[in-house]
Amino acid sequence: MPVFSRFLRYFIAVAQQGSIRKASDELNIAASAIDRQILQGEKLLGTQLFERLPTGLRLTTAGELLLSSGIRWTRDLRALTTQIDNLKGLRQGSADILIPDALTKGFLPAVLGRLRETHPGIVVNVHVRASRDMGQILVDGQADFALMFNPGHMRELFVRAHREIPLGFISQPDHPVGALETAPFSLCAEYPVVIPAPPLALWRPLELLEAETGIKIQAVARADNIQMIKSLVSEGVGIGILSYLDVYDEVQKNQLAFTPILNKKLSPLTLALCVDRSRQLSMAARLIISEIEQFFADQL
Repeated sequence: MPVFSRFLRYFIAVAQQGSIRKASDELNIAASAIDRQILQGEKLLGTQLFERLPTGLRLTTAGELLLSSGIRWTRDLRALTTQIDNLKGLRQGSADILIPDALTKGFLPAVLGRLRETHPGIVVNVHVRASRDMGQILVDGQADFALMFNPGHMRELFVRAHREIPLGFISQPDHPVGALETAPFSLCAEYPVVIPAPPLALWRPLELLEAETGIKIQAVARADNIQMIKSLVSEGVGIGILSYLDVYDEVQKNQLAFTPILNKKLSPLTLALCVDRSRQLSMAARLIISEIEQFFADQL
């Protein structure tokens, strides 16, 4: 079975997601096409790779062997591609990066835009994922590096750079809170607030802080989407609570104001640039990392 085949890519996605439907969403490929490739692969190999269960698909012993080998082949192929890219220098190349939803606007698109002007032959593949999933994706060799919030400890990962990102109130630029340099958490009781809801990471520390301080947040709305929180604040529904990076773009354009919350019990978020210790980075990936590290040093 060729390393470059669609079958192997589809098989690994189904094995990792546990269902053809989830793999279809991940790959943006029709479920019928994925199912067809899996069935053809099983026929060619002469063995079942999955057990078909009511709850989804489970790997057979043969499937587990193929998954292990497939991941290794994929990593070897990436390493080979990296070496070939390095031979080409910085004229061409590609890099796969993982980012959280909060970075889909703001500094990162600007950094990549400048890179496009100076190195038009470099292709950047951006994958938006939850920070909690990024470590394993890196270790599996599916990306060159990740920008993640509050990375957990994994011995395979190396943090090349990190910055603490403050949490604060967001408001319309002419709102009284927007004129403050910092603000106490108690303002939550004085103004209507749009509150982050699960699965957004901010909801938990806010819930704990409310319980510890006894300050009752005057909730006017709850949203589990960062853009919705910003939209509600922009429309004057209330002030919101987010991280600085969540509103970096709007603050730069004077569309929203950000006021850090002054409270020792409210820890800032940590934004970390992480790589797999064992991965050989391509020149393209190293160039992008260098640009991001420079931004960390100059702007954050």
